[in-house]
Amino acid sequence: MDVSQYLEIFIDETKEHLQSLNEQLLILETEPDNAETINEIFRAAHSLKGMAGTMGYKRMQRLTHDMENVFSEIRNGKMKVTADLVDVLFKGLDALEAYLSNIQESADEGSEDYENIINQLNNILNIGLGKGAAGEAAKEAVEANAAAPAEPVSANGANLKYKDLAIADYEKRAISKADAMGMNAYGITVYIQEYCILKSARAFLVFKALEGLGDIIKSQPEVQDIEDEKFDLDFSVIILTNASEEKLKNTILNVSEVRDAVIEKLSIDENEAADMAEDAAAVSGVNQEKSAGVSVSAAKTGAAAKHPASKPVVNRSVRVDIEKLDVLMNLVSELIIAKNGLVSINSNGKNNISGSGFNEQIEYLERVTTNLHESVMKVRMVPIESVVNRFPRMIRDLSKKLNKKMELYMTGEETELDRTVIDEIGDPLMHLLRNAADHGLESNEERAAAGKPSVGSIFLDAYQDGNNVVIEVRDDGAGINVENVRKKAVEKGTITPEQAEVMTDKEVVDLLFRPSFSTADTISDVSGRGVGLDVVKTKIEALGGDIEARTKLGEGSNFIIRLPLTLAIIQALMVELGPEKYAIPLGSIQTIEDIQSSEVRYVHAKEVIHLRGNVIPLVRLASILEVPETEKQSENLTVVIVSKGDRLAGIVVDNLIGQQEIVIKSIGKYINNNKIIGGATILGDGEVALILDVNTLV
Repeated sequence: MDVSQYLEIFIDETKEHLQSLNEQLLILETEPDNAETINEIFRAAHSLKGMAGTMGYKRMQRLTHDMENVFSEIRNGKMKVTADLVDVLFKGLDALEAYLSNIQESADEGSEDYENIINQLNNILNIGLGKGAAGEAAKEAVEANAAAPAEPVSANGANLKYKDLAIADYEKRAISKADAMGMNAYGITVYIQEYCILKSARAFLVFKALEGLGDIIKSQPEVQDIEDEKFDLDFSVIILTNASEEKLKNTILNVSEVRDAVIEKLSIDENEAADMAEDAAAVSGVNQEKSAGVSVSAAKTGAAAKHPASKPVVNRSVRVDIEKLDVLMNLVSELIIAKNGLVSINSNGKNNISGSGFNEQIEYLERVTTNLHESVMKVRMVPIESVVNRFPRMIRDLSKKLNKKMELYMTGEETELDRTVIDEIGDPLMHLLRNAADHGLESNEERAAAGKPSVGSIFLDAYQDGNNVVIEVRDDGAGINVENVRKKAVEKGTITPEQAEVMTDKEVVDLLFRPSFSTADTISDVSGRGVGLDVVKTKIEALGGDIEARTKLGEGSNFIIRLPLTLAIIQALMVELGPEKYAIPLGSIQTIEDIQSSEVRYVHAKEVIHLRGNVIPLVRLASILEVPETEKQSENLTVVIVSKGDRLAGIVVDNLIGQQEIVIKSIGKYINNNKIIGGATILGDGEVALILDVNTLV
């Protein structure tokens, strides 16, 4: 079966199950007896195992099955949750995420078996069962085996042996072909302990372990009967493999509650092999003409089914509430009604295009398209939860790695952002959190000396503010030492000593966003305060947002990110500069002022205006964009006051056209202008207007 068509669904659902496992394990670590959490973990692991098996990812299936076994015993009350077990389970989740990453890259899980994790899981399982409710029975069985003769015996005293299987001709041909390829065929009979409760589960484990070493061509009883537990305490298989007998036996005995395995090498008689080869050649000769062009394509098709084209699998789907789709459908139907109305007016009276009926239809169309835009935007919106829900696990790991007590508190996970923003915001947030954990929070000893709580706090808050979403990453650590930053900046030559003297604390802190600027004496493998903040800033500004840092020495730091709700359609103010038209995003505009030329003042040879208690620098857009100046010089200036965070600037324009809803079109890499131009839009008359990036201008 070609399962490549289900790959995107598999990736989506696997991500959900892995995230659920991460969240539930964090709860289990603090509440080891939480039955609801244990059941939830078991269900997620079971679903993950089934999905991996269906897709043919055997290594992933084997690991999830071993994890499921542990959860099963915990759920049955036979094992207790320990700190060591949780650590191993988290390692297992990391391994599963590595498998998923490989699958996304090449549709293949890779060749890593993670035997060390599987062995740790099985060791914990065996030890746990030895001490749990069923421990005495297990212990007695182990002691009985230790005292028994060297040759294994069954319950009735007969010697354990490999049980011969009847081999069909096609199976003999497979064995013969494997022999020619240097592989061995082994017959194996596996004996399960008498006290085993879930025989089929143990058998399944053995099958999965063996499938990692070769191809099983036969089993007795049939696989379906084994799954239905229609067998006693033993079953037999034939496997074609390059592995040694010792490797096979160790792999099988590594599965808990397996008593023993008897292995016998199989071979096909030379005469019989020669007869089969002749038969195969005869059949091949008869069908050669028919199948000459088919065999190659069939082989290619088979390979394609097993290993789909090795290109990255991009997750491009969005899960949508059915009610949102219903609204969308209704609006599309209204759009068709509006179109029919315009067609009707056009056919009834071509010269009456300015009549009242036409105007009504245009107003109706405008209402529908506005609602349609809002509805489509809601469909594209995704809760920020899908990004931030992986961070508690990261902070837990950092706490252990850095040997610092810390806790992450998150609010506003339900805040929604456009899907394109969601996909890009994860890495910047992760860097800021790692920064807070490594360099923001003090060591346990330093916190105690400062009289602070022993557990450091990191906060991740998201909320909507007008047309923007604000995300804050805060900590209650030592804060940024502004004087150290100032001193380092002078040493590095980033600023001159004269500049350092007149710079405000906020301007000094903003130096941290300069490329490769760091105040850390030693750069750790976790982060360096300042290292990479320029990358964070670049990425956020590429999304149309901005970032600022606030800090108080001894009390902590706060990084504030502002992002636009959507990137596709925005409200903008259209302005004129000479013969050219430009769009300024409405979300960045504070006010529009009519200023007399005589009110313009100069500070450090830069033009500024004094407005309601604020000194605001002026930006002569015409000179920056090299637009030819208009001939007439007006006494009054039209100034658009824009903001970036709490910083203001006044953009001088020639004329205001008005507010419009515009569709942003990317201009790609065609224009290189220090990002002053954030994109382009097509106006109603077909003219192209460029969209200004206010953050870069400010």
